[in-house]
Amino acid sequence: MTAMTEPTAVQDLPPSDRPLFLRFGRGPSATPPFHRIHHAFEAHAARSPHARAVEHEGDCLTYGELDHRANVAAAELLDAGVRPGDHVGVFLSRSIHMVVGILAVLKVGAAYVPQDVRITPAPHLAHVIRTAGITVVLTTTEHAPELSAPNVLALDALPDRRVGPPTAAPGDTAVVIFTSGTTGVPNGVRVTHANLCNVLLTAPGDLGVRPGDRVAHLLNIAFDMAVWELFGALAHGATAVLRGRDIAATARTATVLIATPGVLSTVDPAACPDVRVVAVAGERCPQPLADAWSARAAFHNACGPTEVTIVNTVQRYDPATGRLTIGRPIPNTTVYVLDQDLRPCPIGEVGEMWAGGACVTAGYLGNDVLTAQRYRPDPFLGGDHLMFRTRDLGRWTPDGELEHHGRTDDQVKVRGFRVELDAVTSALETTDGCARATTVLHDGRLVGFVSPATVDVRAATDAVARALPYYCVPSQVVAVDDLPLTERGKVDRAALTSLVTVA
Repeated sequence: MTAMTEPTAVQDLPPSDRPLFLRFGRGPSATPPFHRIHHAFEAHAARSPHARAVEHEGDCLTYGELDHRANVAAAELLDAGVRPGDHVGVFLSRSIHMVVGILAVLKVGAAYVPQDVRITPAPHLAHVIRTAGITVVLTTTEHAPELSAPNVLALDALPDRRVGPPTAAPGDTAVVIFTSGTTGVPNGVRVTHANLCNVLLTAPGDLGVRPGDRVAHLLNIAFDMAVWELFGALAHGATAVLRGRDIAATARTATVLIATPGVLSTVDPAACPDVRVVAVAGERCPQPLADAWSARAAFHNACGPTEVTIVNTVQRYDPATGRLTIGRPIPNTTVYVLDQDLRPCPIGEVGEMWAGGACVTAGYLGNDVLTAQRYRPDPFLGGDHLMFRTRDLGRWTPDGELEHHGRTDDQVKVRGFRVELDAVTSALETTDGCARATTVLHDGRLVGFVSPATVDVRAATDAVARALPYYCVPSQVVAVDDLPLTERGKVDRAALTSLVTVA
């Protein structure tokens, strides 16, 4: 990574803060051992073909078997016309077929676009297919009839055949993750192989995973942290343990857990005696959760939106200090705490976090305007480097760690997914008889309010379920006569939150 420079803006800082801004904001230098994330898997398949690679509800494949099946599926993709740089839908549920499909797509130089076919509404899938220009979708025979794409391949129906590894030229983009946009329309984020190798193949993002480890795969496959779970195992010779319905049962057999705090809070640490490493991200981590797990395992608290490749800051939490932060920049990346005019904030002052370096992804599919708004030229690294506006607020501690201080907008995290409150509100307002609505986040769950009080709350819930992904559906909808307003004429969400306990 290019060394950080001292642009004119840094001169506005107090002299004592200038070197700290540059030093705190730059992660260490490191060289990932591979340039393509699946090459790390293939190296382990060649070295230890009989090691167990993946498990799911009693079924398993070794590294050699998984590599062969991925090569077979890759040959089918090539026969279907998939070429380097294409986007291929992986519309599956958590399964061994899912892992085979992901590796097959990467092997032909394409990028995979994951969606959980069981729970994703048809309009959302159609938007993903259209936005990503998908012509080939990988799925299973169970779900193939439900999917509308030019070419749908059922992985469980592919004939076995003798094939070697494909010789396709490698593509740059590895995966396209769709996140909720500022208007409620999902945006596809292009995550490159270089992005993934930087975070997953260097410390601390590699979490010290090694052969013999069992890494639980607990999260939705469309979530960026699921990439960390899967390749956190396969890139290091460990076993990916895919859960079925029971999260706790899978966690009990694992040595490594990667999850959102919400998911992790459903697991009893005492029931997981073999877990030695835990990493959380995706939402604020409660201190008691960090304390409970750090008493038994190495506990990492991390932060970063999809656009900066899963996470870009990590703290190895020390329960002796009891000071939970989001840590420091990972290798080859930078973090800047800036004010609204993009000037560096003094050390200790809250500002907006911008991220630079190897974590910055390749922008949004088909949305150059939003890409230009959120990805800006990086004045601190210079050249053609970009920095990304995270919309997270933070500040530096005196010893160079980042404290998280919320978001600048109304996007919230629910079970690790970003949800736009206004998008949920708009869906609620499509309910028959609804004049106004609003949505709040209360104790980690979405609560919708509809007015007048005669609105059918079940119908309102169904309206959101039809329009938006499942994680956007409020866990409770309350019908009220009128929505309270602030002095400025806006809906007073704080006042509504007080009604949730009563409702």
